[in-house]
Amino acid sequence: MPDPETLLDAAEEVMRILEQHQVDAVVIGAVALAAHHYVRMTHDIDLGVNADIQSLRAISSSLDAAGFKAELREPDAQDPLGGVIDITGAFGLLQIISFADRFPAVIEDALRATTIPIRPGSRLKLVPLPQLVALKLYAGGLKSRADVLELLTRNPEADLHEIRNVCRRYRVGGLDEILRELQAALCSAVEARRA
Repeated sequence: MPDPETLLDAAEEVMRILEQHQVDAVVIGAVALAAHHYVRMTHDIDLGVNADIQSLRAISSSLDAAGFKAELREPDAQDPLGGVIDITGAFGLLQIISFADRFPAVIEDALRATTIPIRPGSRLKLVPLPQLVALKLYAGGLKSRADVLELLTRNPEADLHEIRNVCRRYRVGGLDEILRELQAALCSAVEARRA
């Protein structure tokens, strides 16, 4: 199992390479889930970006030149992502996931709103909760729905009005159904405690 500090150090170096290409990134995926109180076992870091395919090709070349093993997976017309770079090494796995031309507003807004570094002094910033929920709803599928349910359960202080507005603005559906499911689960838990 890779050392988390080694993985973070590699992510910081990847971030420097992204900045050389004028590409900013926000930490998404399981690390962001953990930062928002839902810990899942993970051995990777995902960086959300808005970079077109030409930029991803240039970034991949720069990563290779810096000694990383980078593999670019280019999207097809049906792909919900704008391309993914898998970066592997002794540190584990890093992924640069582009939402350009697919779902760029969520990354743009996350970059503007983010204030929480992944660790003190880090260039790597964590995606805010509303955008993380929107990304999960955009991804779709049972696992992503379960992630949203867990995020909302573990963040009872979350501003549901803001999360709803963000999801509406991005036109991603499914939140209201998850909220109804969450409400039903809470009611059942209350009733069980009374019995």
